[in-house]
Amino acid sequence: MNNRDWCDDGDYKSAVEQAEHMTRVGWKAIAGVTGLMGIAAVTVPVFCLAVVVGMAYLVVVATP
Repeated sequence: MNNRDWCDDGDYKSAVEQAEHMTRVGWKAIAGVTGLMGIAAVTVPVFCLAVVVGMAYLVVVATP
């Protein structure tokens, strides 16, 4: 037999603490990925617009 008391919740509390920690880690990962996607959603159109403006400039400069 084991020497634990019948109302020992040590394993349960440990499991709850670990689950809460992993939940926090998961939410931080979700927030980080969402932030990176937001940055990419702004950066890609700005880059494409810069390419279009650069190409238009080259067309204007190259045309006599």
